[in-house]
Amino acid sequence: MPDQPILPPKNPIAEDEIDLLALVKTMWSGRKTILIAVAVGSIFGLFIALFTPKQFTASTVIVPQLGDSQSKLGGLGGLAALAGINVDMTPTSELSPMVYPQIVSSTPFQLELMYTMLTIEDKPKPVTLFDFYIKSDPTILGTISKYTIGLPGVLIGAIRSKPKELSLGLSADTTNQPILLSRDQVTVKKVLESIVSLELNAKEGYITLTTSMPEAVAAAQLAQNAQSLLQRYITEFKIKKAKAYLDFIQGRYDELKVEFEKVQVNLALVTDRTKNFTSGLPRIESDRANTRYTIAFTVFQELAKQLEQAKIQVKKETPAFAIVKPVTVPSIKSKPNRPMILFIWIFLGGVVGTGIVFGKGFFLSVKEKWNEEKTI
Repeated sequence: MPDQPILPPKNPIAEDEIDLLALVKTMWSGRKTILIAVAVGSIFGLFIALFTPKQFTASTVIVPQLGDSQSKLGGLGGLAALAGINVDMTPTSELSPMVYPQIVSSTPFQLELMYTMLTIEDKPKPVTLFDFYIKSDPTILGTISKYTIGLPGVLIGAIRSKPKELSLGLSADTTNQPILLSRDQVTVKKVLESIVSLELNAKEGYITLTTSMPEAVAAAQLAQNAQSLLQRYITEFKIKKAKAYLDFIQGRYDELKVEFEKVQVNLALVTDRTKNFTSGLPRIESDRANTRYTIAFTVFQELAKQLEQAKIQVKKETPAFAIVKPVTVPSIKSKPNRPMILFIWIFLGGVVGTGIVFGKGFFLSVKEKWNEEKTI
C-alpha cells in the first residue's frame, strides 16, 4: 500500500482572519449607515447633555456616640450620691443605627422635610421644597420626555378619571388618626426618596447623609435640615420613656409642692397661735400640725430626689452625635457628566448602526435561502 501524502493541517487562524476580513468588509460597505447612526446618536447625546438639569450634592458624616452614657455621667452620679440621690447607672438599651434609614424614609420625617425653606436663585424670597417641586416650571427635557417616552402614561392618565382626594371624616382629634397624604404630598415624597439618602457604614461606625438639588445652596440647606431632623427624631425615640417618666414626676412634684407649702404655712399659724398656751388641747393641735408637716416634708423630699433622678436619666439617655464632616455648600456639580453622556450616545449610535448593517446582511442571506428552497 503506497504511502499517502500527509496533508498539512488547516490553519484555524487563517479561517479566523478570513472571517474577520469579511466582517470588516461588511462594516466598510455599510459605513454610511453606521456614520448616520453615530451622527444621530451624537445629536441626541448633545441635546440630552445640554438640557439635563444640573445636580449639586451635599453630604454630612455623623458618628453616633453609643454606649457612652455611663462614663459621661460618672461624676454627676457621684455628686448625686453625695446629695442622697440614688442614680441607677446601668446602661440603657440603645436605638440601633440600623433603624436610622427607616426613620429617614418614614412618612412623618419626610412630611417635615418637604417644608424645608430653600434659597432659590430666581426667587425673590425663600420657598419650601414642596412649592419648589409642585409650583416650579418643568424643564425642557422633562417636557419632551413627558410627551415622547411618557406619552402612553399621559394618554392613560387623560382617559382615566382623576382620583378623588380622600378624607378621613372621623373626628377633630388627629393624634390617633392614620396619616393621610394629598396627591401633591405623595409626589414630593417620591422626589424626596430619590434626592435624600442615608448610607450606614456598620464596619467603620458612621452614617452618611446625602442630598441632591438643582442648586448648590438649596442642596446644603436641605442636608442641614435633614441632619437636624434626624438628630431630633433619634433623640425623641431614645428618651421617650425617660421623658414620660420625668413629666409624670414633675407633675406630682408641682402638686405636692403646693400642698407642702400649705402645710408649712398652717404649721406656722398653729405655732404662733398656741405658743403661749400650756393646756392639752393647744398642744394636741400643735402636735398634729407638726405631724402633718413631717409627713408632707418627707414625701416632698423623696419626690424631689426622684425628680432629680429622672432628670439625670433623661440626660443619660440623650444620644450624642459627632459631626465628622459638616454640611458645606458644594462648589462643583455632581451631575450631569456631559462628556460621558455624549460618549455613551455616540457609542450607542455606533452599536445600533453596526447592528443594522449586519442585520440587513443576515436578512438578505435568509431571504436568498428562502427563495432557493422555494425554487427547488
